[in-house]
Amino acid sequence: MLFSNLKHYYSLPKHRREFFLSLKQLLGFAPKDISIYEKAFLHRSLNIKDKNGNPINYERLEFLGDAILGVIISKHLFDEVPHGDEGYLTKMRSKVVSRNHLNELGKELGLIHFLKSKIPNRNFGENVHGNIFEALVGAVYLDRGYNYCYSFLNKRLIQPYIDIDQLEGKVVSYKSLMIEWCQKKKYPFNFEVYEDTGNQKTKHFSVKLHIDNKVVAKGRETSKKRAEEKAAKRAYFALQDQIKSTR
Repeated sequence: MLFSNLKHYYSLPKHRREFFLSLKQLLGFAPKDISIYEKAFLHRSLNIKDKNGNPINYERLEFLGDAILGVIISKHLFDEVPHGDEGYLTKMRSKVVSRNHLNELGKELGLIHFLKSKIPNRNFGENVHGNIFEALVGAVYLDRGYNYCYSFLNKRLIQPYIDIDQLEGKVVSYKSLMIEWCQKKKYPFNFEVYEDTGNQKTKHFSVKLHIDNKVVAKGRETSKKRAEEKAAKRAYFALQDQIKSTR
């Protein structure tokens, strides 16, 4: 630690020292202003406000982190893929910063264990993991600037997960892929969605994916969007030989 950070560390109460050390291990460098990072893990359910009545939670940092993440990944792809045109680079970036990918990364880093909320962690959906990852990126940028932010993302995202060849074959949305394929083949298609609670307390939705007037796959999830994506993914693997031959 730098001397100034060491002084800051010993001035903190015990529970904040533990948070400081956890952050240092996670980021790969010592934070300067730990209060910024604390905001990155405050959920809106706490209803905390500043002296002017403005809400204090991770959502503003999430907004900032989303933008910084986009810039850093764009610059990396711009440098690494000199032959890529705008459309190609945009598609590749969307694969890196997809909601599912960020959710997986936030979950892998265990960020939800830092979250402070009135809601039990088990009641959150998958997106909370990606949301607080983006908030953390925003916090790093405010605390340490662009270069430290790049260092963190290079360690946790770019080096472990960005392989150009693998990204080219990665599917971000099976629903979008199936719609594109059906349109290309001029097949009529539709997602038939209906509520399907069954014996469970949580509301579920079921989806039947019709292609060329046939039901080719079904999906059931707690939201319409996820049920459609599940049905589309099953349809893709059922028809993948046909799809790959026409892509």
